[in-house]
Amino acid sequence: MDIRLKIVQWSHSLLQKAGRGGSFPGVLALKMDPDFISRFHMPETVILVTGTNGKTTTNNLIAESLRAAGIKTINNRRGDNLNVGIASLLAANSDSSFHIQADAAVIEVDELTLYRQFKNLHPTHLIVTNFFRDQLDRAGEMETIIRRIQEVTEDFEGDIILNGDDPNVIRIADSAKKAKIHFFSVDENPISRRTTDEASEGKFCPRCGRPLVYDYYQYSHIGRFHCDHDGFGRIDPEIRVTSVDYQKEQFVCGGRSFHSFMNTIYGVYNCAGVLTVLKTLNLDPACADQVFANFIIKEGRNEVFQLSQPCVINLIKNPTGTNEVMKYITAQEGDRNLCIFLNDNDQDGHDVSWIWDAHFERLNVPEIKTIVCSGLRAYDMALRLKYEGLEDRVRVIEEDTAAVHWLNEQNMPSYIMATYTALHRTRAILRKEEKK
Repeated sequence: MDIRLKIVQWSHSLLQKAGRGGSFPGVLALKMDPDFISRFHMPETVILVTGTNGKTTTNNLIAESLRAAGIKTINNRRGDNLNVGIASLLAANSDSSFHIQADAAVIEVDELTLYRQFKNLHPTHLIVTNFFRDQLDRAGEMETIIRRIQEVTEDFEGDIILNGDDPNVIRIADSAKKAKIHFFSVDENPISRRTTDEASEGKFCPRCGRPLVYDYYQYSHIGRFHCDHDGFGRIDPEIRVTSVDYQKEQFVCGGRSFHSFMNTIYGVYNCAGVLTVLKTLNLDPACADQVFANFIIKEGRNEVFQLSQPCVINLIKNPTGTNEVMKYITAQEGDRNLCIFLNDNDQDGHDVSWIWDAHFERLNVPEIKTIVCSGLRAYDMALRLKYEGLEDRVRVIEEDTAAVHWLNEQNMPSYIMATYTALHRTRAILRKEEKK
């Protein structure tokens, strides 16, 4: 028995008994032993999930699908995807000899730190959701992240599952020559567009530098594309969603209808990625559909709280994700209020200039009655909205509890958009408010 492992497991047990989670056990573990993660004997199947948006949801959908197939699975459900969170997860599910007590591990890994732990986690599968510009002061340019992932997958001989509709993602296939590559894709559907006015980081072919030709866009630079010069982007997807019915909340793949757990295009991409993983494992896709039909998103991903009227909270952290949340909010029926919590702590990214790249003009619809700006950078958010002609609807309430209380008092459906460090605190406030 390693005394350091025992101490970490003991601290985890104490936190569990106190009704608390968090990554403190992992912090403790890595302080005592920087190589702590490399000590573990991983299960037969290890699936790493990375990318900019959709990691936590995809991670949980895969884990639940494996459990539905009867496979004992562990995963970092809450999205604790940095080294300390991963260390906590492994220690909590290990015996005294560092053997993980599961048949499979599904682990969300921050795209910035994947290269540090890739070999330590001994993955059999890697799934990449998408790449967008995100928190430049923390992560640096997206190009740096992609190149680091290309480096660690160069000699990887497992299965790599890639979003075939993201030019930044499929670049990995060019360098991972030893891996088994699997693409997923979504056909043109009612929300697809021939042109885009959104930020598009994937405009040029990474092989030759010429402009990419798009048949259609789904959102941002996600869509069907190719390079006329060298054929980059011409893929043969293993999983292809051929149609999406947003009215029935279903999509068709392989001639079969599946439930869509979230009635959005990015939700469909999450499902397509999950189905691709299951195909590589020769598992029945019905296991995934069972999960899709009953999956309830938590932790600030379209999470609903029952105030005087329903209140839906979503995480935002970059322009693309924010645009998609706003599309969802403005697509709903009836009058509603909105609250935006903008913080600039370490986990949020100190640079909040990204809000100027998000399309907040989408909020200029008559059904959105008031937009409350809250958080550490509430006035920055209010200024951004003023430039979209929304100043008459803006109300600044810097203190988060007061902002939630105001929403509750209005007796009107409401929506909340919150950055990382505002998210968990706001969820706690919402839980208290709905009990009143």
